Amino acid sequence: MAKRTFSSFEIFLIFLLVITTGITVALLSLLFITSGTIENHTGFPSTQGPPATQSPPATQGSAAPQNSTPSRGPTTTQASPTPSTPEPTLFQNFSGYHIGVGRADCTGQVSDINLMGYAKTGQYARGILTRLYSRAFIMAEPDGSNRIVFVSIDIGMVSQRLRLEVLSRLQNKYGSLYRRDNVILSGTHTHSGPAGYFQYTTFVIASEGFSNRTFEYMVTGIVESIEIAHKNMKPGKIFINKGTVDGAQINRSPTSYLWNPQSERARYSSNTDKEMVLLKMVDLNGEELGLISWFAIHPVSMKNTNHLVNSDNVGYASYLFEQEKNKGYLPGEGPYVAAFASSNLGDVSPNVLGPQCTNTGESCDNANSSCPIGGPSMCVAMGPGQDMFESTQIIGRIIYDKAKELYESASQEVTGPLASAHQWVNMTDVTVWLNSTHTVKTCKPALGYSFAAGTIDGFGTVSFTQGMTEGDSFWDTLRDQVLGKPSEEIKECHKPKPVLLQTGELLNPHPWHPDIVDVQIVTLGFLAITAIPGEFTTMSGRRLRQAVREEFEAYGMLNMTVVISGLCNVYTHYITTYEEYQAQRYEAASTIYGPHTLSAYIQLYRVLAKAIATDTVANLSSGPKPPFFEELMSPLIPNIVDRAPEGTTFGDVLLPANTIYRVGEVVEVTFVGANPKNSAENRTHQTFLTVEKYEATSATWQIMHNDASWETRFYWHKGSLGLSNATIQWHIPDTAQPGTYRIKYFGHSRKQDLLKPAVLLSFESTPSVFEVTSTW
Repeated sequence: MAKRTFSSFEIFLIFLLVITTGITVALLSLLFITSGTIENHTGFPSTQGPPATQSPPATQGSAAPQNSTPSRGPTTTQASPTPSTPEPTLFQNFSGYHIGVGRADCTGQVSDINLMGYAKTGQYARGILTRLYSRAFIMAEPDGSNRIVFVSIDIGMVSQRLRLEVLSRLQNKYGSLYRRDNVILSGTHTHSGPAGYFQYTTFVIASEGFSNRTFEYMVTGIVESIEIAHKNMKPGKIFINKGTVDGAQINRSPTSYLWNPQSERARYSSNTDKEMVLLKMVDLNGEELGLISWFAIHPVSMKNTNHLVNSDNVGYASYLFEQEKNKGYLPGEGPYVAAFASSNLGDVSPNVLGPQCTNTGESCDNANSSCPIGGPSMCVAMGPGQDMFESTQIIGRIIYDKAKELYESASQEVTGPLASAHQWVNMTDVTVWLNSTHTVKTCKPALGYSFAAGTIDGFGTVSFTQGMTEGDSFWDTLRDQVLGKPSEEIKECHKPKPVLLQTGELLNPHPWHPDIVDVQIVTLGFLAITAIPGEFTTMSGRRLRQAVREEFEAYGMLNMTVVISGLCNVYTHYITTYEEYQAQRYEAASTIYGPHTLSAYIQLYRVLAKAIATDTVANLSSGPKPPFFEELMSPLIPNIVDRAPEGTTFGDVLLPANTIYRVGEVVEVTFVGANPKNSAENRTHQTFLTVEKYEATSATWQIMHNDASWETRFYWHKGSLGLSNATIQWHIPDTAQPGTYRIKYFGHSRKQDLLKPAVLLSFESTPSVFEVTSTW
């Protein structure tokens, strides 16, 4: 083997990596905060009956990790299980379900925080394109005896810490009504939401710290959406429909997909799941309440060069549907709620033009996603639009159009009882039965070399490519020096994955990956929602759906519709098939519990399906409870006092709008700004901007758009020593009426006098007006 040589640039990168790693290790050891929202708690109620004395072999998990010391649990301000609010009166003599829908803002901070998804250093939030929302749906039987809650949240994924805190607050308010078994929290997987709400070290490092500001904002929003749904419950009916979505997706690892047996692949017409499953909800008078749609699409139309917080393509679909049904309301307002939830999206990309070499234009759709000139860093998947904003809207509209078609034609009513089953499982120690005599086991978590390569939707690190089945002595040595050597046990267990990071053996300052994982199924009549704790690939999702359906059928529940609900409850990266694992592309390298991860999940979900079908859920063991860590790394970006240039104040106009614009043009105004993250603490204002039209008949200004509108963009430009500017754009839509308009900016500045605590002061601007005309 030829001796490895490095360019001067690579030597610089290696030096930088060593220095950065040293700093990170030091920070992990020194910089901690105690979350201000954490107190003693009494634990969650065991709502599925007492633990069984003997769990099935597949679900028998070891005790909580001995090396993981969970601190006190999530916030509990009231230990009583008695609901603190009166239960709405439920009418029992009708056919259907009690249905409640709710939506609440969960945006978090939109500056000075990494965006969660690409794990790209320097991809900090620098403003907002759209707000992020939690959309909750409660469904209960007519007598109220059983109910389920499904929440779709515009975030990258649900963290275990987030779920535990939400469950704790629901317990405080509603007692045992909403529990770990009947509440599903699902992330849409937008890669343009804020990070910082995790507790495991891998994700804390990717987030560059834990942001209690964002964590609190998200928890509050999720709980509020459930509270709204709870208050709005009314008798109604649910209808289901299914259909094929064309033109919205490609498989980003087609060579891995080909590793699956040809006989299995022959049963399907595509290497992605194109089916959309949709629920339509109406009350008994036919008034429309909301919808839930599941479809496999990665919300990565917005690239890793984006710095504006937004909900990506599925969020745009929600936006279109809600704006249509909530006429007369601003975005994010109105009673109708439309959720476009994630599914088995692991190997699915919305960048439908496929991977192309950005320097030559030729295809790089190969096993290593590498270009002849420039290597993997040049191989990027392209969307259908001229830029990422247009691509987001094109893909979102395709999804919206199909959902609208299915919604309008939905006629099959969902009927039958509600049920739910949940277990916590130690995924590092699941015995998988291959047949009646042979078993294998899952592994302690580890990430492979191709994890560092990233995907065609977002390239990772130099010197790494997808499809790496051998390690590299240089990076192995560097890892061993900084983090220690991975054990032979973990290396052997993960083969053919070459272990880059043995995260299951890294325990400081906290475990780097979760051991305890949620598995959960809820059933709504003949519909089964499987809540999966990660990103299943296309074929992995197909196998799980088939296995769960067969298990239900084996015990008398026939013709079940099984949907995969992705990114639920806790995040564990990807889950590939055993065959795809052998190819070791990004998805396989990110399958952290080893080659038999999917088989373990299939076995576990079969147990839940059987328990529901045989009415033995009460006999299920609850499993080992996950930890909740108190002390987490402080954000690396400190809070500093905001300053305005001499002779100005916050909100003053620096660059005003022109005096007149035509429809289709872009209005742009720049203001003296303050750090937008302040507004995630002081929520005096619910928006950073408004576009207002003057109504002469009433002599008032009417708000036409806010920062949740796709026609507006809010950019924050960070200066030095607390100085900053804010630029607001309004892309004038074709529907805009001629008239007099103005753009207003709202914010909060951080002020701190000597020896006094910092305070956040609200402000707003009133800039000069401008005219919009359809012609010159």
